[in-house]
Amino acid sequence: MTTYDLPTREFLEVLTSVLGPIEKSTIALHEPNIGPHEHKMVAECLSSGWVSSVGEFITRFENQLSKITGAAHVIAIVNGTSALHLALHSVGIKPGDEVIIPSLSFVATANAVAHCGATPHFADSDPVTLGLDPVALRKHLASATTQQGDDLFNTKTGRRIGAIVPMHTFGHPMQIEELILIANEFGLPIVEDAAESLGSYVGKKHTGTFGVCGILSFNGNKTITTGGGGAILTDDESLATKIRHLATTAKLAHEWEFMHDKTAWNYRMPNLNAALGCAQLDRLDKFLRDKRNLANKYDIALKSSESLEFISEPKGTTSNYWLNTVRLKKPNLQIRNELLTASRAKGYLCRPAWNLLHQLPMYDNSPRAELPVAQMLLSSLINVPSSANLGL
Repeated sequence: MTTYDLPTREFLEVLTSVLGPIEKSTIALHEPNIGPHEHKMVAECLSSGWVSSVGEFITRFENQLSKITGAAHVIAIVNGTSALHLALHSVGIKPGDEVIIPSLSFVATANAVAHCGATPHFADSDPVTLGLDPVALRKHLASATTQQGDDLFNTKTGRRIGAIVPMHTFGHPMQIEELILIANEFGLPIVEDAAESLGSYVGKKHTGTFGVCGILSFNGNKTITTGGGGAILTDDESLATKIRHLATTAKLAHEWEFMHDKTAWNYRMPNLNAALGCAQLDRLDKFLRDKRNLANKYDIALKSSESLEFISEPKGTTSNYWLNTVRLKKPNLQIRNELLTASRAKGYLCRPAWNLLHQLPMYDNSPRAELPVAQMLLSSLINVPSSANLGL
């Protein structure tokens, strides 16, 4: 019989008490919930013959998202990375620019910047929200940048800083209202990476709707899925028109001519994916209730832990609890890895936070602020099974 130290023992006890015995070989981190309603709508789309980038389900999906998020305009896109790439391009990010992003984020945030020919400029995280820290960012920008006319430049590299991309980590809203004040002070547009936070709010305002535009993701492991898919949200009508045009190969409307006026992309979501998304959105409220119920179970189970704590939604926000997260009270990378090894051996497919982006080989020479909190979070965070059906 294996003897575990205190953190590992407590972690396994929490997983067992919340999730119960493992009936299959494993309990996944986050599984899609696909039922008869989804099968019916996808079959309806197949029967219509409209399965590609034109069809009624695309319009319906965009309208549903507009109603849920409050965004005036929604453009359905093939995936979240493409959505962020197109959003950054559309707000004016050009080759040679820099874009502020958190180092603690999924690689797609940095890749979307790189796809624009720009360079990620890494900023630190807040220990409570896990998202970009506005106070630390302001201090960094004040010391590392120079204003020249309407543009902000990195004093060391000489490159223009074109935007800030905050990310709402694991579905928890970051301090977006505080960040807006800093962005306005330095004249930087905000493009929100809300890929993980469908159903998350600051007050009564949905994430992804604070900046010039924002993006969502509907990958197979998200709160709702379209298989692969994403969306861009904006209240700016002219920007929405531009984005929709660029996402559709910049084709000008004509009965038969193939006239395109810009170098653009084929980024529109297929109707077949949108049909699945419509069915999933019909069930979103239940998914969110079940996920909140699961989060409450984890929170209660961790109240008496000496070594671990639960990451709860920040004050004044509503989180979708996309991925429930446990934190070591004393950050320790070795102990974190021991918890992951032990839990996965039992069949609980937990995972760590992403490797910090500034440490990846393609970004290790990118500009950055001091990143002590991001490093601490890397050594202390573990995502635990979070599928909606586990909250029943």
